[in-house]
Amino acid sequence: MLVLFFIISLAAAFLIAMFGRKSKLFCHLTSILATLSLFLLSLYALYLVNKSGVIVYNIGGWIPPLGICLVLDGFSAFMLLVLNFISFIVAIYALAYMEKYTDKYRFYCLFMCMITGMNGVILAGDIFNLFVCLEIASVASYALVAFGTEAEELEAAFKYIVMGAIAASFILLGIGLLYAYTSTLNMADISLAIAHKGFNTVILLVSVLFIAGFGTKSALVPFHGWLPDAHSSAPAAVSAMLSGVLIKVLGIYSLVRIFFNIFGVNQIILMILAILGAISILVGAILAIGQWDLKRLLAYSSISQIGYVILSLSLATPLGILGGLFHLFNHSVFKSLLFLNSGAIEYATGCRNLKEMGGLKEKMPITANTSWIASLSISGIPPFSGFWSKLLIIIACVQANRIGLALIAVAGSIITLAYFMKVQKVIFYGKLNPAFDKIKEVPVSMRLAMIVLAVLCLLGGILFIPRILVYFLKPAVSVLLLGTNYAFTVLGGVL
Repeated sequence: MLVLFFIISLAAAFLIAMFGRKSKLFCHLTSILATLSLFLLSLYALYLVNKSGVIVYNIGGWIPPLGICLVLDGFSAFMLLVLNFISFIVAIYALAYMEKYTDKYRFYCLFMCMITGMNGVILAGDIFNLFVCLEIASVASYALVAFGTEAEELEAAFKYIVMGAIAASFILLGIGLLYAYTSTLNMADISLAIAHKGFNTVILLVSVLFIAGFGTKSALVPFHGWLPDAHSSAPAAVSAMLSGVLIKVLGIYSLVRIFFNIFGVNQIILMILAILGAISILVGAILAIGQWDLKRLLAYSSISQIGYVILSLSLATPLGILGGLFHLFNHSVFKSLLFLNSGAIEYATGCRNLKEMGGLKEKMPITANTSWIASLSISGIPPFSGFWSKLLIIIACVQANRIGLALIAVAGSIITLAYFMKVQKVIFYGKLNPAFDKIKEVPVSMRLAMIVLAVLCLLGGILFIPRILVYFLKPAVSVLLLGTNYAFTVLGGVL
């Protein structure tokens, strides 16, 4: 079953590349069916994990650590569901949105390749194939950022490529040192080797390289330089994928998997992650305040919200991990929605400069209302989903006696509310710009995608229902709390 996550997305990319040029309908149907299949498969994967526990697939029948294996546990099942749900929603949105671009089939081909890479990162059982899949997703995302081929988009893509290549070099160097030290690439086997040899200066150096490499992929401050240009220049559908799932899968998932399940929880590393998370919350929020380009403001907001996730996970407590993963899911939903809203506004008006807008609510009521919901959710206003995850993070900080971190989390949320109220006021209220007098609401597929995500923001609090919480989030939390016992779970049949 795990191989289907590769087969479906790669087959879709191949078929779209072969036949998509001749038929837009074929291109649309293939992308929707592929992403829907992956979403349903992710739901089934979560069901299997809850029913049967960890599933390990040995490719070619070679038993790890000699062979390559795919691993499905609570953490990877959770991330697969987040990734493939957002991908499905974005694919629906792109049906109408991408019509203004030429060679639409190339977009969908690259889109499916990016999904393939991200699914591979999540399921990889060895660290080198994790790197290979990370590069597949990264290369596809470089091309997608430059998809409009305007000067601004090409410049942003070039900066993204340079920063991405530097990050990949750090990661590859770390993998090389790790292989030289442990003589294995299987992540579970690496964990056993480190447990035997101890956490010494070699592992500390590798940790620094991984923090720099994966920290760049997740856009933590001070490794965030590529993100504002890339997210603001890319088509809105691409921005939603970049902010909604790519930085989480390539950055956060990889960091957390390595430092919790392979290296084991180390207080020095956790302290570094907590500091980076706290700085990201404040820097991202403060830089967002002064932005008048809507998508650039959302990009800086992503840096701030990723800081919440890293800060919470760095506590390494059950409540901290639960809050971090819950906020990761919530951020995927409301930030994807905000980028889709920005795309709808630009689609209708041809503008994303806040100073040139005003009064759009009467012309675009669905976009306005869904944007309000997403803005209140990301700001942590009850009863929206973002409130519950931020509340968990703040309580977890207090519970861990990190009062300073709790105050930073509160301050970041207040600043977030301030700049999103500015956004809502200047875009949707006040006097309508005469230039936008004849605009109308966006096409049905775009509205449908925004409505679905808005409903999730409204209903996000239902994840607090114990039965849903246990089914959806507890398996992922349990895997991270398991720590380096992950190795025995994966290699149990071999050992």
